[in-house]
Amino acid sequence: MSLSSWFRWNEPPNRISQRNPTEMVVETLMMELSWQIKQAEKQQRERENEYRKIKTGVDYGWLVSYPKQSYDISPGERLQLEDMCTKIHPSYCGPVIVRFRQVIAEYEPEVQEVSRLFRSVLQEAAEKIKEEEEAKKLARQWNTKNRTSLSLTTFKSRSRISPFISDIKTISEDVERGTQPTRRVWSMPEFRNTK
Repeated sequence: MSLSSWFRWNEPPNRISQRNPTEMVVETLMMELSWQIKQAEKQQRERENEYRKIKTGVDYGWLVSYPKQSYDISPGERLQLEDMCTKIHPSYCGPVIVRFRQVIAEYEPEVQEVSRLFRSVLQEAAEKIKEEEEAKKLARQWNTKNRTSLSLTTFKSRSRISPFISDIKTISEDVERGTQPTRRVWSMPEFRNTK
């Protein structure tokens, strides 16, 4: 019996699971939400300890043991948030996380407010995605309309318009022929008719 059968050296390494991208987006965003809830909970406990320390003058924080996570969002709210996460395109997952972190840093919310902020960031991203899709749709419509209208205007015109060369004789030309051309004022360019 060979050792290679005991050890799986000859087997190819496991590939990353071929999961649906929307499932990965939902999982990533929900993990970010739970992480931010834990962080908000930790900051809230630290604020309470500081307040208690200032109020009593004694620090008993080293005696207290806290549960790993005491706050959790309701199952109904979790399902709603997961449904909102499915509307986020995978390319927007990173920007949504960055925006969520910015909002958390800006507001420093209580634990109960984190899920509401997450919901607002998801709604903002969904609206932005919808606006961009509508803009792309309008651009496609505009491009197809322009192609048809430009095809009608690409014909060559037979007559050319040249404002400086004219075959039509006017009275003012006859009068000006007898006199010397005067120089124009500096603000105006000088046009000379060379025939």
